[in-house]
Amino acid sequence: MLSENKIRIRNITILLGSSMTILAAAMLAPALPAMSQAFQDEPNVDLLVRLVLTVPALMIAIGAPFSGLLLDRWGRKPVLVTALILYGFAGASGFVLQTLHGIIVGRLLLGLAVAGIMSGFTTLIGDYFSGQRLNQFMGYQASVMAFGGVLFLLAGGFLADIGWRFPFLMYLFSFFILIGVIYAVNEPNIKSKAVEEIGSEIPAEFPWRIAGLIYLIAFVSMMLFYIVPVQLPFYLTEASNISNGQVGLAMSLQALVAAIVSLRFQRIRSRFSSWTITMLVFLTLGIGNVLIGLFTSYALVVLGLLIAGSGLGLLMPNLNVWLVSVIPASVRGRAVGGLTMSLFLGQFLSPFATQPVVEQFDLAAAFVVAGIASLLLALVFVVAARSVSVRTAVAG
Repeated sequence: MLSENKIRIRNITILLGSSMTILAAAMLAPALPAMSQAFQDEPNVDLLVRLVLTVPALMIAIGAPFSGLLLDRWGRKPVLVTALILYGFAGASGFVLQTLHGIIVGRLLLGLAVAGIMSGFTTLIGDYFSGQRLNQFMGYQASVMAFGGVLFLLAGGFLADIGWRFPFLMYLFSFFILIGVIYAVNEPNIKSKAVEEIGSEIPAEFPWRIAGLIYLIAFVSMMLFYIVPVQLPFYLTEASNISNGQVGLAMSLQALVAAIVSLRFQRIRSRFSSWTITMLVFLTLGIGNVLIGLFTSYALVVLGLLIAGSGLGLLMPNLNVWLVSVIPASVRGRAVGGLTMSLFLGQFLSPFATQPVVEQFDLAAAFVVAGIASLLLALVFVVAARSVSVRTAVAG
């Protein structure tokens, strides 16, 4: 049995470790314009620099299913320790690498590390908690991730003003988390928990239908949201004389709203179904992106970010709770790995989905198109939520 103090350190480690997924990507967003200038003679530099931000997502999407299998077969702690070490070295490599292609290779390795970290910590939460405590801790996880986004984006913006390489040093934070994992994280007894859940040692059947729906929601929502870190720095700097620090401030304010909403997730989840919360996510993303696309005023763009941020605060805890609540413990690692894959595949494909609109029209049009698509999906989930409520009432 772990002491109360060790459990406290374990929980803090899980929460702070979860925030590293934000550090992996969006923290570099304010540095993209300066990086683009530094490599301006490189062919296709605009796309390549955007890929520096999103290419980790490709490797996370590829690596997440395998990390999920390893979590179930090797254990949670060995995967996390390995991933945290790789994260620190691969992430910080951008500070010293001299070519854009070399930086992208480092980002690919970083993505593999994030696949293990994100799947590992989320799986541990499902192992350690259940019921209302699970809802509460998932809300805490999303909130800490969002608050981490506030700090990382602010720091990234100001460090980018010093020099675009300096934000890469923040990845060394992983070695601090590594100490906490080694000291306080105990390996859960998955076999015992599986017997407790299903009443036997027979391998549990994977609920592909509901899991597939959750994965699809994760993929689409992240593709629509990720237009902000990928395109907003260029949108603001083109529209007006906005500094990297102001870009970081705008994006950090969105993360702050997401953090505040995440803290209320347990109460929101007690009143609304996962279907209804998903509708709210798409509704707020839609309103926020349309507002950003229609106005270039810094204040109105920030307002759009705040509205979208409220939905972002509900997105991750809703998906995580929904998934781990329907997945048996014996296959939880691979299930969470599938969710991680879906989220980051959406991140990676986001610039490819929006770039044709940008080239045909402009950045403002890309935000409006993404916003309209989100609003249409919100309507779909209004119908879906009502349908599920009717079926539940009839079954009851």
